[in-house]
Amino acid sequence: MTNTHTRAQAWLKPRQVRDLRTAAQSDEFLPYLRDRNEAIVAMLYDTGLRVGELVQIDVDFLHLDDDPAYLAIPAHIQKDYPTDRSPSYEEMNLAVDDSTYDTVSRLRSYLNNRWRYSEALFPSRQADRMTTESVRRVVRSLAVEADVRPQSIEGGAGDPEDVTPHTLRHSVAYRMLHKEDGYTLYDVRNRLRHATIKTTEDRYDHFDRI
Repeated sequence: MTNTHTRAQAWLKPRQVRDLRTAAQSDEFLPYLRDRNEAIVAMLYDTGLRVGELVQIDVDFLHLDDDPAYLAIPAHIQKDYPTDRSPSYEEMNLAVDDSTYDTVSRLRSYLNNRWRYSEALFPSRQADRMTTESVRRVVRSLAVEADVRPQSIEGGAGDPEDVTPHTLRHSVAYRMLHKEDGYTLYDVRNRLRHATIKTTEDRYDHFDRI
């Protein structure tokens, strides 16, 4: 029996993610941060990275000129599983020319116009690397600006303030199972890099019924 406490509680539909990306270019945000903020959303929604992994991504991990373009994810930046199984090096293809998450073109635009050089993909104004909390603030502020209300496991919609990077991780599973053809929970497991298929089933088996 699925533990209901482990189920994904909130997620976004693709149109809501588009609204977040549109909001990133709003006049409410400083011009030099707009491309960065949109790139954050694009990366999270394409890859399903955990926020702690996203902030550790370096520019050198990106291979945008390869075919297909991909992100290299070293083992040492990945979340440790609560077992003796350690994560391994991964290569993750990046989306190209999709209206919802055209990650490659967004990253190229961002990198071509970054306001400062840094080995880190996402530096902050105060440090060489954004913190997990600063990324959470970016995602939350975009949701508030766009009035994006997450879909709720209890039905209806939540509050924009409740949208987090992990909401976007859940949204990857929703997109794969509902909006793209041919994907199964096993494909979701591989994309989100769960330690076991049981973790994926516990999180997302109810997505088949919503």
